[in-house]
Amino acid sequence: MPPIACVSRTEHFSAAHRLNNSLLSAEENQQIFGKCNHAHGHGHNYILETIVRGPVDARTGMVANISDLKHWIQAAVLDVVDHRNLDADIEYFREHPSTTENLAVFIWIRLARVMPPGILYQVIISETAKNKVIYSGEGLTDSDYDESIHASQKNISVML
Repeated sequence: MPPIACVSRTEHFSAAHRLNNSLLSAEENQQIFGKCNHAHGHGHNYILETIVRGPVDARTGMVANISDLKHWIQAAVLDVVDHRNLDADIEYFREHPSTTENLAVFIWIRLARVMPPGILYQVIISETAKNKVIYSGEGLTDSDYDESIHASQKNISVML
């Protein structure tokens, strides 16, 4: 059996959002989200760490080619979220509050659709130097992958 290793790629992106849930009253949103519920939103310089895991290929010595990993992240995530207003520009966030947790789920879904099956291990998003979310794909169903693809999102070509 070949050794199993993890490979990590870190990228940065900037995006604006407003923490708000349309199912809650204005008072409830203010109570739950505080200053992050400001009517005009706010922005973050996010740090995204994508970790893949798998057997080290005997021929290449790699779990995944870093060039492929960089392309997958760029096409599936950065081209979609960088310098965007998550709530206004990405349909997924019209139905899901744009918390960092939901952003991690959204990114996981996008990446899982373009990567070889089973290779995506973790998505880590730092919203600030003190706050980060780690997500590993738990709790998703096949319909979550289907529902996340809308007209506002680009076609992605997979490099293998």
